[in-house]
Formats: sequence, C-alpha cells, structure tokens
Amino acid sequence: MAFTGETNALDSRKIAIIGYGNHGRSHALNLRDSGIKSIKIGLRAGSPSIAKAKSDGFDVQTVAALAGWADILSILAADEAHASIWADDIAPNRHAGQTLIFCHGYSIQYGLVEPTPDVNVVLAAAKGPGGAVRTEYEKGGGLIGYWAIHQDATGESETIARAYLDAIGSGRVGIFQTTFEEEAISDLFGEQAVLVGGMVALAKASFDRLTAAGISPRMAYIDCVHELKYLADLIQARGIEGMYDAISDTAEFGARLVEPRLTQALGADFDRLLVDIKTGQFAKDWNGEHANGAPRMARWREDGKAQSIEKTGAELRERLKMRT
Repeated sequence: MAFTGETNALDSRKIAIIGYGNHGRSHALNLRDSGIKSIKIGLRAGSPSIAKAKSDGFDVQTVAALAGWADILSILAADEAHASIWADDIAPNRHAGQTLIFCHGYSIQYGLVEPTPDVNVVLAAAKGPGGAVRTEYEKGGGLIGYWAIHQDATGESETIARAYLDAIGSGRVGIFQTTFEEEAISDLFGEQAVLVGGMVALAKASFDRLTAAGISPRMAYIDCVHELKYLADLIQARGIEGMYDAISDTAEFGARLVEPRLTQALGADFDRLLVDIKTGQFAKDWNGEHANGAPRMARWREDGKAQSIEKTGAELRERLKMRT
C-alpha cells in the first residue's frame, strides 16, 4: 500500500547524494522539493557533473568529506564505481550509525560493498529509469518504490527507507517491501531478457531479415523499431490483454500464433541468463570487464553505431524532427 506523509523522518538528517547522473539529480531535486533542507552532493574532483549540481543550487563537496558529515549517504553513482567509492572515500571517513541507501540491490548482493555492522544498509528503489523519477514527480506522481533492509544497526532502517521513497515521489503511487536479492535478480533479468537485451535483439534480427528479403530499410525500421513505443505505451496503460484489444484482429492473431514458438525458442537462453544472474557469474563478468577498461563495451558501441539500423533510424528521426 502507499505510504505517505513520513518525510518528516528525514527533517533532522544530513543527506549526501553520491553521484549526480540521472538518479542522483532526480533524487536530490525531488528530496529538496519535498521539503528536505540539508542535502549536499558528493562528487570526485574534476567530475563533469559539478557544474550541473552547482547550477541546480546544491553545495558540492568530495565524497570523502561528505562521508564524515552525512547521516544518510545515498549512493547513486554507477554500480561499477561503488566498490572504489566505498573503499577509497566512504569507509575511511564514515562514522557509526549512518544509513547507506542504494537504489539497486546489485552492490550488496554481489559483494562490491561490504559495510561494517555499525551502519544501516537499506534499499530504496524507485522502479524505472533515473530520469523518470524526476519527470513523474513533476507531473504530480511518482514511480512504484521498493524498500529492503540488509543491516539495521540503529533500528530506524525501515522508517528511513520508506520516508526517503516517499520524498522522491513513490509514496504517491505505492511503496512495497522486497529484498536486495530479489531486486537485483529481477532488475538484471528484466533488463537483459526483455527491456534492453531482448527488445534490441528482436528489433535488430527482424530488421535484418526484412531488409535481406528486399524490404526497404525505412519500412523495416518503422515496423520493427519505431512503433515499439506505441505498443509499450498501450501495455503500460492497459496491460497485455488491453493492448491486444486495441490492435487489429490480424495483428493479434499473428502475435498469438507466434508467441508460443518464440517462448519455446527463447526458454533455454532465458534459463541460462537467470542462472548467470543468480550465481553471480554475470556480476563477475561485468566487474572484470569494467576493471579491465571495458574493451568489449567500447567495441560493441562502435560496431553498433555503424549498423544499417542505426543509420536508418537517424535519418527517420531527422525527418520527423523537421516536421515538428
């Protein structure tokens, strides 16, 4: 159920937001707009986000300085940076009784951060992209929020987690309990199997097959990529069956015909994804990739930019921009 009106639990606490990307900026602005007074931003020296945070009216200091000042450290930098931030900046300067807040379960579940037992360690996850935390708040809403407790040194962890979620907008729509493990596994699997990996794989494979069969790239892009948003919007607003109800009978019949075949074909791959996530193999692979300078990521990004599907999409977006 929704849990509102508890932001006063944060009134007397000093909050340091570590990182000022999509999540960090959204959380900081929403907390301030919810009436939280004592907020500072922790960034490394030379960070390109310093100017943005200062232009938004926040006091910016080093992470090490804020680790000794804050009552609550909300660690919103990229997951892969958490291990070094903890070891180099927070652990040597922290004090007992603080609360560490994470917006994903990844760092605790896979051991990037191993806090001492004298701190609260909580999850306060608004489920959605970081930018949407802010845009939905500005519309008067919020994203569904989940909280969990890994350590409760002071007995206040639940109150702080729920108050924090309330203040960033989740109290307007619903706050629910989870675990670090559940959130980490579900988040990674959803990204890899559906929301990013699965969607991109299906879009690219479909585009390639249509163009190889003689369909123009622009037509293939529109039918396999561009229209994804409209169907996603329908599902978000009306559910899967509601989406089916809103499209043509021809489209529904074809989709229901192919759905079981695709489900069967993807089953083994999905099982492998889930095993790698649950056992920590994916985290091990990604942590190793990051520690090595992410060479495969750099290669994949360059290769992706050169693909026909990207060139076609860029041309279509430019045409649509000219007409608005």
